[in-house]
Amino acid sequence: MTEPHDLPLEDERSFAGVPDGFDRLWTPHRMAYVTGERPSEDAGDGCPFCSAPGKEDAEGLVVHRGETCFVVMNLFPYNAGHVLVCPYRHVSLYIDLTDEETAEFTALTKTAIRVLQATSNPHGFNLGMNQGAVAGAGVAAHLHQHVIPRWGGDMNFLPIIAQTKALPILLEDARAALVAAWPTDGD
Repeated sequence: MTEPHDLPLEDERSFAGVPDGFDRLWTPHRMAYVTGERPSEDAGDGCPFCSAPGKEDAEGLVVHRGETCFVVMNLFPYNAGHVLVCPYRHVSLYIDLTDEETAEFTALTKTAIRVLQATSNPHGFNLGMNQGAVAGAGVAAHLHQHVIPRWGGDMNFLPIIAQTKALPILLEDARAALVAAWPTDGD
């Protein structure tokens, strides 16, 4: 039996320019997510949801500030317009919210859906909270709810095979559209 280390090596230069049937979608901005520091479990600057409200809205990607909760763009969105509803308070579980926080958390989720409907006409939505790292929470220590607009055909082979998502709009532009459409207290 021939061992793999006994086989002659192919000259890798012979591969350059040889079509393989694949298109490439380069997304170097995703390396910040892949190789970046993971959020701290502690409240404060290490937690992205504690630090976002302390920044200017555009810098922190904040869409709306409420009394006890706020809405922020997802820095690594599944789809264009993907927002997160977060309490200001650093709590990890939904059951840890006060009654006032729960009411505003729910109201902001409903408003986010209405604003996304008005700005991008999605065919549906995914809403979700992953509570705990084992449940898939990337930032398990600070509760946040995903509001993800969905369109027919938005899941193609890229996320499934290549773990890459093509987004048709820049985060800053998506945020600006949502901010412009967000109702004011008088609406």
